[in-house]
Amino acid sequence: MTENQSHSKDAWVDEKDFFREATLRLCSSLDVERALFQCLVYIQEYIPAGRMGFHVYHREAGVVETIAHATPEQYEAVSMKIPLSARGRKQVEEQRLDRVRVIERLGEDPITGPVADRLQAWDRSAVVMDLVLEKTMLGVFSVFNNGRENFSPRHVHLLSLLVKPCAIALTNALRFRELKNLKERLADDNRYFQEELNRMSGETLVGTGQGLKEVMDMVLQVAPLESPVLLLGETGTGKEVIANAIHNLSLRKEGPFIRVNCGAIAPSLLDSELFGYEKGAFTGAVTRKRGRIERAQGGTLFLDEIGELTAGAQVRLLRVLQEKEIDRVGGSETVKVNIRIIAATHRDLEKMMAEGTFRPDLFFRLRVFPIAIPPLRERKTDIPDLVRHFIQKKSGEMKRNNIPTPSSGAMERLLNYHWPGNIRELENAVERSLILDRGSHLLFKEITTQGKEAPALPEIDPSPALAENLELDRVMSSHIIRVLDMCRGRVEGDKGAARILNIHPSTLRKRMKKLNIPFGRKKI
Repeated sequence: MTENQSHSKDAWVDEKDFFREATLRLCSSLDVERALFQCLVYIQEYIPAGRMGFHVYHREAGVVETIAHATPEQYEAVSMKIPLSARGRKQVEEQRLDRVRVIERLGEDPITGPVADRLQAWDRSAVVMDLVLEKTMLGVFSVFNNGRENFSPRHVHLLSLLVKPCAIALTNALRFRELKNLKERLADDNRYFQEELNRMSGETLVGTGQGLKEVMDMVLQVAPLESPVLLLGETGTGKEVIANAIHNLSLRKEGPFIRVNCGAIAPSLLDSELFGYEKGAFTGAVTRKRGRIERAQGGTLFLDEIGELTAGAQVRLLRVLQEKEIDRVGGSETVKVNIRIIAATHRDLEKMMAEGTFRPDLFFRLRVFPIAIPPLRERKTDIPDLVRHFIQKKSGEMKRNNIPTPSSGAMERLLNYHWPGNIRELENAVERSLILDRGSHLLFKEITTQGKEAPALPEIDPSPALAENLELDRVMSSHIIRVLDMCRGRVEGDKGAARILNIHPSTLRKRMKKLNIPFGRKKI
């Protein structure tokens, strides 16, 4: 189309026809970028338009977001956020609304300059219209020229007729986008929570009237409050089950219960897992992802193995506790969070604090209400109930029609064993016996080969020599060597030390290397 043709059509186009046809195209699709394209194809017959776009200003962040734009060749839905300078923010926040204005050179304007720079339209002119409905500023509609012709007063007048239809189209687009985001978020949450429910199904608190009575008394005291809780105890004592009980007895029981194993996440992935990330934050970030902290909104965040957190993650977690806010990786907006934190560890945090590997300010923030969970060897009265519970649970998982019971001598062996792996080891022992013993009684024969009950611990002498022998690494090293001796040096397999200790073979090897325990089979 030539310049003369454009001017000749501009001279005779009827305003009502222009308004009707342009409005029909703006309302032709729920995808606002497609609607913009249809409208542009029509109005460029009468107006020298080369590009159209919808933009929204986020006052708190001082950011202009382009949500859709179209050219005669293509259209695209985007979320292009461009921060304004201090001058640009001041101008956009102080200017009078409900305006239609012409900007002769986009790059020289403090508001449009950053957007024009990103769109490579520095030298273009544009008609920019504020979109206002019911005295509420929704955003801006921009029409860039085609790079050859300037906008005449007639062109500006025709475009001004589209202010209300554009405002309605932008409102519908923003609501539709929000609805899609909510739908994706609900679907994501549903998948996540379903996996969590499947994993946690069948976990029951056993021993509340016996070995865990004191623990449960403390749980009942703190559950209705918002205070952080720190659970202390050996590996396998059921810290997650206690944390779940606190959540279920709290005012947040209708909210999510999100578990994070701080020791199982690689340091390089910790920030994105905990705090989430924005689209494009790094290679592979093709969509926005909410982190575990944000997923716990309105509920409880359980940080298992808190002692494994890196120094950087400790600083960011402290901010969550103090300020109740996070920043997603690659994001420019602060996200407020409403969560309760329950932390757990088997490590000596006070010793780590003295060594400088755990922050004192974080320690005292978490240690508002500590609960020490006793190991299984100190609550042996719970063993019969736990055995019955695990037999029922594992028999159901194995689809066994008959529910077996321990043989007459088996329960005595179970009570006399010292259970270094605590409840987790007992659960594995039940499962192993259900596999080996297919009759009506479980024999637990392997318990005898794993060692008898540990002798009673002597009264602790505060002398330095004895204190050195009670260091965690020394105790752990001694126990691993003992189990390796029983397994003839075998690390993995059904008869390996890793199976008995209930840890992955590679994890056991790493721990052996750290403790200077030699590899390979050992002749005895």
